Amino acid sequence: MHLLPEGVSTYSGRIDLMFYVILAVTGVAFVVTETVLFYFAWRYRHREGVRAHYTHGNSRIEVIWTIVPAVMLVFLGLASRKVWDEIKGHVPPTDQEIVVLASQFDWEVRYKGADGQFETADDVVVHNEMHVPVNAPVKIRLRSKDVIHSFFVPAFRLKQDAVPGLTIDIWVQPTKTGEYEIACAELCGFGHGTMRGVLTVMEPEAYRKWLSEQEAGVVPAEAPAA
Repeated sequence: MHLLPEGVSTYSGRIDLMFYVILAVTGVAFVVTETVLFYFAWRYRHREGVRAHYTHGNSRIEVIWTIVPAVMLVFLGLASRKVWDEIKGHVPPTDQEIVVLASQFDWEVRYKGADGQFETADDVVVHNEMHVPVNAPVKIRLRSKDVIHSFFVPAFRLKQDAVPGLTIDIWVQPTKTGEYEIACAELCGFGHGTMRGVLTVMEPEAYRKWLSEQEAGVVPAEAPAA
């Protein structure tokens, strides 16, 4: 049984594993605590002729139920550290680089033009769509024009806030061609629900052809102000 959509990035499998481990731990804890809660509610229910009495509790049990969750939290933190460092700690060397500028309620996606530089008149700019090659690491430079947004591609297990005034580098290496949803995971205004896009993972040759076609049709007015 799969609770999550198919993962199509190199790190999606490890994130899924972390999710299932945390779900199992918290799920067992939930069942145990709720079972105990309902048992005590039934065990000490009101009964005629039985007088309620006050108890100071049990210090030993209170220490145990404090330490056990703390130890589990530390274990989960240490177990996830390696994956976190791999995803957030570095960006693999790559010549595939894209700038994503979020704004209410649009994803502006910018590619280097024929000069190989960003922020020039020949940049390729598209809106609410992104194209990347399969089996190649892609560096994404994430920015926001107005408020906080969150760039979320569920199939990649990739989610990162876009914060005004900051450029945040993230990366992904897709493993399967297809079309996948881009969503904003941060409530960013009345049109938040419409802030969606499509990410297309393509074979390298098809990607190069698509990018060449876009370069040929660049509109100079799309170039950013100096």
